[in-house]
Amino acid sequence: MSGFRFMRIFVFFDLPTLTNEDKRNYRNFRKILIKNGFIMLQESVYCKLMTSPSVERSVKHMLENNKPPKGLVQSLVVTEKQFSKMEYVVGESMGSIIDNEETVVIL
Repeated sequence: MSGFRFMRIFVFFDLPTLTNEDKRNYRNFRKILIKNGFIMLQESVYCKLMTSPSVERSVKHMLENNKPPKGLVQSLVVTEKQFSKMEYVVGESMGSIIDNEETVVIL
């Protein structure tokens, strides 16, 4: 792992839900994210902890292979240190989200 720091990948998406096919594509994309270990931070914003460069490559590959046919999907990779500095303007952190390096457990 030579110097790799824990990273987070955010996936932001805005998908159409006008037709039944659009709704199916939305549900399928969301299910794929959850199946691959993403957690929902807020509606249409999902996040996943990555522990190595190979995990980062495989996650990006999975996103590319499962992109919906219409809409907007964006991703952003940040360090765990940057993630832990997230400020809550309104609302509060959900206890189920690992939000700092001290609570990361590697099995």
